[in-house]
Amino acid sequence: MEVLLFLHILSGFIALAGAALALSGKKGGKFHIASGRLYFWSMLVLFLTAIPMTVINNNVFLFLIAIFSFYLAFAGLQFGRNKSGNPGPLDWVAVLLMIASGPAMWALASLYFVNDDSQYITLLLFGSLAIFLGYGDYKSHRDKLAVGKERIARHLTNMLGGTIAVITAALVVNAPPGPEWIWWILPTLIITPLIIRWNRKTLN
Repeated sequence: MEVLLFLHILSGFIALAGAALALSGKKGGKFHIASGRLYFWSMLVLFLTAIPMTVINNNVFLFLIAIFSFYLAFAGLQFGRNKSGNPGPLDWVAVLLMIASGPAMWALASLYFVNDDSQYITLLLFGSLAIFLGYGDYKSHRDKLAVGKERIARHLTNMLGGTIAVITAALVVNAPPGPEWIWWILPTLIITPLIIRWNRKTLN
């Protein structure tokens, strides 16, 4: 368990570094691509270490968050490197799992609400995002829209969405006293408008 936790924390730091480097490099350049891959593989290690820890601790909340977070990194990578707009089998499996995680989060939110656990707010927000982002990617796969500027926008949205998840995890672990749900949703509330603005700039 301690080894898993160590690898989990280390991969989180590396993922944040990879994301920062990718954002600082020229988009589409070798440095950007290499940094993006570093980010993705770190996110994969995060996911692979998070799943057994959530099972061992019987933590459904973090299990669903792990699926949500890794999907964003996976989809971001796929949109970044697949210029044809033709999704593969893994793309379909991943996006359907992402969409399914949304109602699962809502169902868990209802249990948290009944038990007076304020984390239901986090689950409602992330569940809504899972459905919204997942369905957007689903339509993109179905209609083969992920080409040109649309592909870049979807790559950007998912990669930055995954980065929000890593920042959120780091913030929650080191958060000052206060309602935990605030620290869970704060990065999303701050960074999402920037993603929307960046997308508009990319698509115009």
